[in-house]
Amino acid sequence: MNHHVNAISGRLSLRPPQRRSLEILDRITEISPLRKDTDIAAALEVIQSEFPSVTDFEREFPSLCFALATGVGKTRLMGAFISYLHLAHGINNFFVLAPNLTIYNKLITDFTPNTSKYVFKGIAAFAQDAPEIITGDNYEDKAGTLFDQVLRCKVNIFNISKINSEVRGGKAPRIKRLSEYIGESYFEYLAALPDLVLLMDESHRYRASAGVRAINELKPVIGLELTATPFLETNKGGIPFNNVIYDYALGKAMADGFVKEPAVVTRKNFNPKGMSKEILEQLKLEDGVRLHEQTKVLLETYARETNQKIVKPFVLVIARDITHAEQLLQLIESADFFEGRYKGKAIQVDSSKTGAKEEEMISRLLKVEDPNEPTEIVIHVNMLKEGWDVTNLYTIVPLRAANARILIEQSIGRGLRLPYGKRTGVKAVDRLNIVAHDKFQEIVDEANRPESAIHLETVLLDPDEIVKKTKTVVSQSGLAHQLGIQPEQLTSSSETAPHNETPTFTAPAEIAVAQATYKAIQQLESQPSKVPTTQYLKNDDIQAQLVEEVARKLRPSQMEMEGVAEQPDIQDIVKKATELVVKRTINVPRILVVPKGEVASGFHAFQLELSNLRFPPITEELWVQFLRTGETETVGLGKGGQKEKRLEDYVVRGLVDFDDINYDQHADLLYDLASQTVKHFLSYLSEEDARKVLSRHQQEIVNRIHTDMQAHYWEDDTVEYEVVISKGFTELKGSAYTASSNEPIMDYKVSPKDKSNMSKYLFGGFKRCLYPVQKFDAEGERILSVILDRETEKWFKPAKGQFQIFYNSGTDHPEYQPDFIAETQDAIYMLEPKASNKMCDVEVLAKKEAAEKWCQHASDYAARHGEKPWKYALISHDKIAENMSIEHLGSLQ
Repeated sequence: MNHHVNAISGRLSLRPPQRRSLEILDRITEISPLRKDTDIAAALEVIQSEFPSVTDFEREFPSLCFALATGVGKTRLMGAFISYLHLAHGINNFFVLAPNLTIYNKLITDFTPNTSKYVFKGIAAFAQDAPEIITGDNYEDKAGTLFDQVLRCKVNIFNISKINSEVRGGKAPRIKRLSEYIGESYFEYLAALPDLVLLMDESHRYRASAGVRAINELKPVIGLELTATPFLETNKGGIPFNNVIYDYALGKAMADGFVKEPAVVTRKNFNPKGMSKEILEQLKLEDGVRLHEQTKVLLETYARETNQKIVKPFVLVIARDITHAEQLLQLIESADFFEGRYKGKAIQVDSSKTGAKEEEMISRLLKVEDPNEPTEIVIHVNMLKEGWDVTNLYTIVPLRAANARILIEQSIGRGLRLPYGKRTGVKAVDRLNIVAHDKFQEIVDEANRPESAIHLETVLLDPDEIVKKTKTVVSQSGLAHQLGIQPEQLTSSSETAPHNETPTFTAPAEIAVAQATYKAIQQLESQPSKVPTTQYLKNDDIQAQLVEEVARKLRPSQMEMEGVAEQPDIQDIVKKATELVVKRTINVPRILVVPKGEVASGFHAFQLELSNLRFPPITEELWVQFLRTGETETVGLGKGGQKEKRLEDYVVRGLVDFDDINYDQHADLLYDLASQTVKHFLSYLSEEDARKVLSRHQQEIVNRIHTDMQAHYWEDDTVEYEVVISKGFTELKGSAYTASSNEPIMDYKVSPKDKSNMSKYLFGGFKRCLYPVQKFDAEGERILSVILDRETEKWFKPAKGQFQIFYNSGTDHPEYQPDFIAETQDAIYMLEPKASNKMCDVEVLAKKEAAEKWCQHASDYAARHGEKPWKYALISHDKIAENMSIEHLGSLQ
């Protein structure tokens, strides 16, 4: 394999299917060199020998299709292809075809340096000398400079729909007109290039168009097609492409977690019998909006908890026709619909528009991702096509009659992209909701067909709960409140948790000094040798440094001009702000445990238990039926792909994609496990059927094997480690909670009636907690908070990332988030209340081990600086009672 494949995959952070595509292109260039005079028949024969799914190039030059599911990243793959061909083979000329104006403009943006989705970000060769972008709008102006930089990489981007309009009636496209700058047409110039590569984005949209027939005359050295739907739509059904070299279908993308998980939604115990079509339609629409409002709150809560960008979700409503869409828009924007909250927040996509008007209309939709753009509901009739690559579609309400298969295909196509690029593990953030009350069971049955790769989740809405409005409650620390610090980016669905105390600083000038002091203190966090703990902030030399830094920062830009207004006493305010920091925080050091040398690790050899892993033979008829009906995008049965020489290679190739597996180090074990797997399948299948099963179910098989490997993972435990303290103390992170808009904050001293749903309540009224509100997962935690608020100096429930303690879970090292931190006169406690039946769980004990080690390191550090020791306690819920002392609880194990 060419070394550029590894480098580009790393630099562009390619996902496994993108990397696999690049590996295939690398192999193609080895077995069929890219030349202008390639023997087409010979090239097809040699490629087909390794990639049997390619039966015809379907053009007069080698052309291969990479079928990647929507949301996996075809544009980035184009960037990887261009980078590889330029760096590894010296190819300098590329011609990119877009299917319409929207994608044309998007591609120009994505190929332009310093844009958010720049496709070459990380490619060192392009950092100083970025590829020249030549478009269908500026190629005539650029023609005069084509020969100035012959060796520079040049990317031509053209809109095939515009070329199609130019060739109507047998006319020649404008690109074929003579250019006075180069003495020939731009088309002739391109056709004469010895290294032109053609890349076709969403090629299924224009494969048979007149414009493409004209483009074919360019005779590139190779054509690379990218699409999620590798078939042509005709009146008789879908005609599959014959040049698909790699097929990564939607079902596999879902299984691998690269897109959202679609879920079909209905009401609990719902029965549409006796309901008119109008009432049913309005109920679905209203439930969709209620679900949207809940999702909006959950997304904001997640963003604030993890310090990520806030995603504004929107609803897609599929209308029957234009008249219906107009009626829906009037309803949604009326004062009676959700108290008029959606007036001005809905747009109608008019499917009767064509040509330029249609392109302009779709282009407007791209703005829905902007959190400051008001649109929250999009109503449309015809399905929105490629180019609308939004990541914030979370709720779909189909109001058009259709069978289950069409509802699934049409509903999920545009809503699967993930806003953070990967799944988060939080269902509300990772899920696409399809509200289909009356079609619920039909859709579930369709998705659960044995040959279907899409297994939809089901969501049952509780009619009593869905009508309750929720909100995101932002909980800042009491210290931030005292300093007058406000949370960033509050939205219409969020609010700040109320504090009972009046801020220490009220005058604007005093607040400015206090906040500047806090920022200066934060900079000292990472200087533990100078400021080991917050107590050291009171030292005269540190105070003098803080005063100097604050004065330097604030004069003269952020304070009144001298003589105009009374100047605040900086020294006094710095002192008060420092005292607040010491009083309102608990010293949580940042502890790193690093090995002194290289840590050896690996997996012990073992015997797989595969008796219950039995996939039935895959018939050829099922594969043919799949291709004929055009279900490639939604069903995981692909068109073959690369044929491995040995059956074992299907297993090994899948296993090496896992981050914790190194082929060079683990090759013997991998082939041993692969041999066991192949032997198992050959025990009941023919070799040909085993090959099909290994190819079709590769990911499921290797996932199972990889999971079994975790129990046999080992690390060298003789390596010595050293403890590094990178911060002597850390800022208290803000928290965010989802809560009911109608329910008041509960008194923490009062037990709620519904203890089974404890996590839905927000509790407040604390006197010694470092935050105004907290949530508890169980009644035992609430009781513990009563004890802590009575007996400790200060306590809190830490937010995610506050401690950065990681525990062993096989080869993974997830973060452990302690439940409670409490400081008394003599010690600091890390408390973990747990249900009695969970006390001996492997994961709980792994967290306990990691926490105890952390506390020991923290105690050692504290002892060197005259601070309190840390103590860890794992406490069973049933042992917690209000009459207990913190010392007694700390002794319980």
